Amino acid sequence: MSDPDRDRDREPVDRTTIVETGGDRGSGGVLAVVLLIIVVLVLLFLFRGQLGFGGDTTEVQVPDQIDVNIN
Repeated sequence: MSDPDRDRDREPVDRTTIVETGGDRGSGGVLAVVLLIIVVLVLLFLFRGQLGFGGDTTEVQVPDQIDVNIN
């Protein structure tokens, strides 16, 4: 027959739980995204003529006075 008090004879086991909050994790990814956006904006500014964002302008001449004859 088994002894129901058998588990009580053991010494208690000390256990330690280590919790890492990781507060510094992920900041490198945010920095990389910000740098990527800055590089893309600089490249768009440098190559705006080749991309069609204001390289050559079209000059429109508007007359100072318009003559309209009403009969």
